[in-house]
Amino acid sequence: MDIVKPKGATTRAKVLGRGRGTGKGGTAGKGTKGQNSRSGGGTRLGFEGGQMPLYRRIARRGFSNYPFKKEFLILKVEALNVFKDGDTVNRDSLIAKGLIRAQTHTRKTPIKILGNGTIEKKLTVAVDKVTSGAAEKIKAAGGTITPEKNEA
Repeated sequence: MDIVKPKGATTRAKVLGRGRGTGKGGTAGKGTKGQNSRSGGGTRLGFEGGQMPLYRRIARRGFSNYPFKKEFLILKVEALNVFKDGDTVNRDSLIAKGLIRAQTHTRKTPIKILGNGTIEKKLTVAVDKVTSGAAEKIKAAGGTITPEKNEA
């Protein structure tokens, strides 16, 4: 059995600037006159027609805390209701339940539990951070909070 290309899959390249009969003669599809019609025409990357470009308008002085910011994987306390009474909530159990994704960057990203919602289960929570509101709700349900042992 031969594999055949569908009709119209391959077309001849359009010949540019070789007379009116070719369909792209004279101006070769670049319109008439102007900077972009000429050989080597066009502007450099970031050029804004003479207006001060964005990369020059933005200040580059001073201190930015951006490189040092701390990012957390955030979970609501109500999301922990998927566990059974007496379970331990840690990174591996959260991945197993599908509450966080097991990607390479999430292995290093600390986990923080927020106090949104309610919890009815008695759990042992071993994550990086727990807000005061979430801690109260976990303890009120009979659970405990222990610091996670980081393997670094």
